Amino acid sequence: MPTPANAMKAFLAALVLALALPLAMAADMTPATPASNSLASARTLIAQKKWPEAIAELRRVNETGTADWNNLMGYSLRKSGTPDLAAAERHYLEALRIDPKHRGALEYSGELYLMKGDLPKAEKQLAALDKVCFLPCEEYTDLKKAVQAFKANGNRYVATP
Repeated sequence: MPTPANAMKAFLAALVLALALPLAMAADMTPATPASNSLASARTLIAQKKWPEAIAELRRVNETGTADWNNLMGYSLRKSGTPDLAAAERHYLEALRIDPKHRGALEYSGELYLMKGDLPKAEKQLAALDKVCFLPCEEYTDLKKAVQAFKANGNRYVATP
């Protein structure tokens, strides 16, 4: 017959396992795509805010069938010196068609909707991120701050760093 101490240890071990499994799965919510290595140079250009070069590199790579490629193209088009919001939105929507749980595309499309003054669509993306992120994730936190800044600024877009 198990002692109360051993029963408690077994219960705690099962509890830890039950809590650890979802956390391990949440660590990488976006599935890896074959494009991840081929997009490295585009990611570098994006980090350097070299938008025309990033767009050219993404076009060269031409991985249009992946969510990551579409998300990065949308982001680059939205952030470029002369933003193309319509094209950026098409790429975000394609990324989300391919992977409806793509956290980057959900966040960035929400920011795009704020730029367009469409708070309901931005809040819809925020709600989707809330469901996708097991724990608060960076994408959710960033979009939530952007929505709050939008509201605090009289429902006008505020660029966030």
